[in-house]
Amino acid sequence: MILFRSTFRNFPRRVPGAPSTLLRSTGRYASYQRFPDRGRPNAGRSYGPYSQFGPPAVLVAGAGGTTFYVINLEQVPITGRRRFNIISPERETSLVSDAAYQQTIDQFRGSILPREHPYTQLVARIVERLLPAAHGLGGADWQVHVIDDPEQLNAFVLPGGKVFVFTGIMSIAQDENGLAAVLGHEIAHNVAHHVGERLSRQVFSMAAAFLVSLVFDVSGQFGNGIADLALTLPNGRTQETEADHIGLVMMAEACYDPRQAPNLWRRMADNEKKRGGAPPQFLSTHPSSDRRGQVMEKWMPEAMAKYEESDCSITARGMNEFRKIADIGRRMPGNISILTGGGGGSRQQGDWPF
Repeated sequence: MILFRSTFRNFPRRVPGAPSTLLRSTGRYASYQRFPDRGRPNAGRSYGPYSQFGPPAVLVAGAGGTTFYVINLEQVPITGRRRFNIISPERETSLVSDAAYQQTIDQFRGSILPREHPYTQLVARIVERLLPAAHGLGGADWQVHVIDDPEQLNAFVLPGGKVFVFTGIMSIAQDENGLAAVLGHEIAHNVAHHVGERLSRQVFSMAAAFLVSLVFDVSGQFGNGIADLALTLPNGRTQETEADHIGLVMMAEACYDPRQAPNLWRRMADNEKKRGGAPPQFLSTHPSSDRRGQVMEKWMPEAMAKYEESDCSITARGMNEFRKIADIGRRMPGNISILTGGGGGSRQQGDWPF
């Protein structure tokens, strides 16, 4: 009530019977004016905290951003997908691979099998056959490491050619074709430079999270979650599907039977069901294993054409070789350490390029 009393006390009092000041000056009721100079174009119009720049600056910034985006579009080998990427392969390696490689070596120190182990020799041979189909990656300093961990059904290849395979994936691969499908997929991430693409797209994810947090959540946690679901996870699934496609064509060109790749993912799906199932696809960076096997059938004509072009009847190897090597590996003592604990000339794990 104090506010209203103060307001009306200062308002000019009207003499009874006399026309109001507004009526005398205009002959009608005047509308409220926030900015007095209404006759000027754009007078009284506000553009927020950056109003001094006006629409031209906004248009110039938008045009500049669009131009920057367009000139940094590039085409992914084999699939032909166009994507935004501002990270060079060299920068990709220096930003991610160098630190991640040493961290992985330190984490699994004592569990990396030696160069002479049959598993290491097998993985090195498969990688060596895949590299000619890897679109220029053969010149990198490739290094192969097999980690003795039967519970880990995993493999990955860091930018720059650092290969890590866990022994647990061997039971799912079953033969050399299956392991070639796994390694082809992981090398394909490097062929497509997916790490650089993800780093480049972070600017959009951060902007989306910021905008969402402004509307819904001051802390930004909700915004980060929405941006993750809407941008990061779908982009991750796009890259995983693309790596499946590129890896399938690569393994066919290297004379591994591409028809065995869908079977690998069916076995993976069966294993996931035994372990309680995989998370829903929309909450995962990877497509479901069942779906991956189904989608691969769509690319099979392309892969089989590449398989036939490569004259694989001469270079393909028998599948019994994998089982023989796997049997030898199972008979070797576990927990083999390649650190001698001192002495000159001892080889440190991770120092063996194939």
